[in-house]
Amino acid sequence: MAMENMGNRTEFDRQIPSESTLPGKRKRNRYALMCAIFASTTSILLGYEQSLNGGEALIVIQQHFKLSDFKLETLVGVNNIYIAIGAAVAGRTSDYIGRRYTMVLAGFIFFVGAFLMGFATNYVSLMLGKSITGLGTGYALVVSPVYITEVSPTSSRGFFTSLPEVFINFGIMLGYLSSFLFSKLPIHLEWLFMVGIGIFLSMFLVAVVLMIPESPRWLVMQGQIGKAKWVLDKTSDSIEEAERRLAEIKEANGIPSGYSSYEVTPLQVSTRSNQTTKIWKELFLHPTPSIRHILIATVGLHVFQQASMINVIFVYSSTIVKQLGIKSNNHMLLVIILAGFTKTIFILVSTFLVDRIGRRPLLLTGVAGNMISLIILGFRLTRINHHSEVKLSTYWDIGLCITMILSYVAFFSIGMGPITWVYTSEIFPTKLRAQGLSAGVIVNRVTASVVTMTFLWLSNAITIGGVFYLHAGIAAMSWVFFYLLFPETQGRNLEDMEGLFGYVTPFSFFFNSSF
Repeated sequence: MAMENMGNRTEFDRQIPSESTLPGKRKRNRYALMCAIFASTTSILLGYEQSLNGGEALIVIQQHFKLSDFKLETLVGVNNIYIAIGAAVAGRTSDYIGRRYTMVLAGFIFFVGAFLMGFATNYVSLMLGKSITGLGTGYALVVSPVYITEVSPTSSRGFFTSLPEVFINFGIMLGYLSSFLFSKLPIHLEWLFMVGIGIFLSMFLVAVVLMIPESPRWLVMQGQIGKAKWVLDKTSDSIEEAERRLAEIKEANGIPSGYSSYEVTPLQVSTRSNQTTKIWKELFLHPTPSIRHILIATVGLHVFQQASMINVIFVYSSTIVKQLGIKSNNHMLLVIILAGFTKTIFILVSTFLVDRIGRRPLLLTGVAGNMISLIILGFRLTRINHHSEVKLSTYWDIGLCITMILSYVAFFSIGMGPITWVYTSEIFPTKLRAQGLSAGVIVNRVTASVVTMTFLWLSNAITIGGVFYLHAGIAAMSWVFFYLLFPETQGRNLEDMEGLFGYVTPFSFFFNSSF
């Protein structure tokens, strides 16, 4: 249904299906799945942006613009900072204009930045374009998981909210593929065509997102109860679930159950400004014990996800592979492609398991696997670096290191990769969800920037094997953190999430005391 019709009250009311036309029960809600898939396309922008920050693309950028290593590292790091800035304003923007149009805005901003990058003539213009694409990516990174969480039925929420991670990886693989396809072109044309794909992706995103409805929870927050009911009827597993979800959303927003479409609009409009100004206070200044627990869990999860080195594995893949003694560009590219393929396969495994066995088991298993992989990788890299040349005696070490890289990527893709977005997008109350996830993404990108900008420096200071040991220790800390602070959210309604948090733990002091 075209969304312009939903703006017309009479036309919209004619399109609301009667209960008799709706099936009583569905195995998998296809309409909700379509909404989740289309919204997840925004995550392709982040994946493609990441591919332009690593591997062959970094070599192209450095050669084309004649950049020093310092300028190159700064370019990559600053991009993450601007993603954080985009994330910081995305929450409030999505509360004002809606989740759907914020995704459209993200695509437009990315388009402008990619266009400037493609025709950049120097470092300053390249940095400007890179910064603008970062802003667009930050918008998309926040609002897509929020939208998918709010539109998903409870039975499939984990599967649907895992989809953005799948599309992030699709964007990464698309970037690697474009690097391979255009590698034989002159350097300036190779760069132009690689960025051109990003321009096409942003326009494709805008067209796709305009085909989906607005989030039902945002519609209720605006007093558009009739539209919200229509979306819930289409995206729930049964009529009964749609009615229950609507009642819970109205109750969470302080709307009496007797209100129907448009009656509540004046109430919502009069309180909208005050509610927006109170959100940050409720999150940071005067949080309840439950909200404080949720915020600590969110910040910790995003910090540990990026401190786990996943960005380093892909951004500095060529550097790591060279440390193994592999000099051939074709062999290096093969290792990178294998890592991307492994990431895709195991993300898909996680998406199908998350609603069956829960979030906690996947998260704890994935982190434990990451820790073991990093320890073995650090040990073997140290052993290889003690050889001046690669000899037959080290071939076993090289093969084991590559296996551990793939193992690390696999465990990350089962655990922290998708679960970070599933978990943090569903645990906040409705009115705090967009801004709460924004806070998580800000921390995520700042941490990613710090890790990527210090990797080469740390490698020189404590050796590359020492860096992997360091992050293995961080992984061990994260496992304890998740085990103590993360309740299972599988099968719980979004409006019930707050009741899972704020319970007695060794960290209760932080939940029940003021900052």
